[in-house]
Amino acid sequence: MKKGVLLVNLGSPESPEPKDVKKYLGEFLMDERVIDVPLWARTLLVKGIILNTRPKQSAKAYKKIWWDNGSPLIVLSEQLQEQVQQHTDLPIALAMRYGSMTIKKGLQELVDKGVEEVFLIPLYPQFAMATTETILVLAEEVRQANFPDLKIDSLPAFYNKSEYIKVLAESIKGHLEGKNYEHLLFSYHGVPERHIRKSDITNGHCKIDGSCCATASKAHEFCYRHQCKEVTRLVGEYLGLEENSFSTSFQSRLGFDPWLQPYTDRTIERLGKKGVKNMAIVTPAFVSDCLETLEEIAMEGEEIFHEVGGKDFTTVPCLNTDKNWVKLLADWINDWSVTPVEA
Repeated sequence: MKKGVLLVNLGSPESPEPKDVKKYLGEFLMDERVIDVPLWARTLLVKGIILNTRPKQSAKAYKKIWWDNGSPLIVLSEQLQEQVQQHTDLPIALAMRYGSMTIKKGLQELVDKGVEEVFLIPLYPQFAMATTETILVLAEEVRQANFPDLKIDSLPAFYNKSEYIKVLAESIKGHLEGKNYEHLLFSYHGVPERHIRKSDITNGHCKIDGSCCATASKAHEFCYRHQCKEVTRLVGEYLGLEENSFSTSFQSRLGFDPWLQPYTDRTIERLGKKGVKNMAIVTPAFVSDCLETLEEIAMEGEEIFHEVGGKDFTTVPCLNTDKNWVKLLADWINDWSVTPVEA
């Protein structure tokens, strides 16, 4: 069977104009795995409230970070695709969960090249309902409806793979070389607490307290909170970071329901008020820089830090097209081409 690869990232509006941002947000927020409430409530919230208020605000944010050649997330993902392709003979396509670069188009591109078996790689280190799961579910729906003879394998969450931790840690180390920072903050995209409980295959382990993420359990296979904390722990261990010199927080909350804590903006504020003058921040829930890293963290986060007396605020870029990250992805792909990855 001829094999091929589909890289899948989140997606982006076609432009930073309000009409395109509104269209994109509509598709994104109406996903039942993003806002997981009954359809009537989701429709009322998204179409009745959010899409009448948020697009203009979000468009302003996108305009701050938009590049001449397009959305940073799309451009960086395309560059990643091109560079990984240089290290493998398998055809590689790129798709987005939301927007015009659809999973259907990506699969069609591979099928048109004669591909019969696809290695689908969600570009997220950790598993979450609103990221990996929604990609896998949609890919299977598209396969059944359009490509019933196509076989799809997928790369499981790779948050704790030693080779990934090494690449991430070395990237952080390189970007912080020569920097005088007192605290390194690992900021991950937030999710509602109920997502953690819904993903708990044991139906009881995940209590979102001080111990469940550190207590061994089958639930960790699908626990986003545990997987984020584990990345922080493993990177801290690899880099030999001193206790209390680094910590974990969660950004980008929406609405009034409880989301994973501590919140990144409040953590930045707390550290500044506590007297930290120099801090660094890394965002390991993303492999490509995007709105949440370039605007929410690098701009808004720095502003918060300076407002409370902080001095130097260093943002560590995502892996993007780091040569070691490119090589690692290619290694996983080439290994799969010989021996399928087991979930």
